[in-house]
Amino acid sequence: MSQLFTDSIVVPVANQADATTTAAALEPYDIGEITVMYVVEKGDGVPDKTPVEQSEQIATESFAAFREAFPTAETETIYRRDVVTAISEVAREIDASAIVFHPRGGSRFRQFLTGDRSLRLITEAERPVIALPNEVSEA
Repeated sequence: MSQLFTDSIVVPVANQADATTTAAALEPYDIGEITVMYVVEKGDGVPDKTPVEQSEQIATESFAAFREAFPTAETETIYRRDVVTAISEVAREIDASAIVFHPRGGSRFRQFLTGDRSLRLITEAERPVIALPNEVSEA
């Protein structure tokens, strides 16, 4: 039996601005269930990149921004060291038909130094990964 790409999607967001941009890019599409997620990056033996309370506040603000466009979206806050693995785990747990994200950009040099999460997500995911366009068309 075939499954539509957008029956149930996982949408990772990094902050409020990213959530707003991603939701706007998703609006023109017909989508079933949406789970928007935020990963609190844990330090794994070293200090966390951002204090947990601050990360949780960012998650709350991000979810509120996303829900302005998609009020019925489910939310997940995940605590992991590896963001890409966390996204894949949530997609597997909810049996998402696809992972949908808005590329955040940045210079090639920065991506090289920090590790290109977009590339890892696309190459390591167990299900389809859909990258939304940067420009939202007024169709």
